[in-house]
Amino acid sequence: MTELTAANFKSEVEEYEGLVVIDLWAEWCGPCRMLAPTIDELEKENPDVKFAKINVDNERELAMAFKVQSIPTVAFVKDNTLLDLSVGYVPKEKLAGMIGNYK
Repeated sequence: MTELTAANFKSEVEEYEGLVVIDLWAEWCGPCRMLAPTIDELEKENPDVKFAKINVDNERELAMAFKVQSIPTVAFVKDNTLLDLSVGYVPKEKLAGMIGNYK
């Protein structure tokens, strides 16, 4: 999974054609750690979707760009357009449904 930074965001997300699922997280966040295996499973199940992570502590400007107020936040970006945000820990089925809707 790609770790997004201010330096690579343009090439990895803005210039990417297709769906990018971005996990905005922090190391100290319990719900983020609970969600991580779900994101990993979804990545394996959706090889046609790009998955990436943003550590909000290291990349505050990117977190602000997504208007993150609570983590974990999962952003769905397609063809450089923010489609939706999922905030907080949610079941795998909900995220899988969102991915299916946005492919």
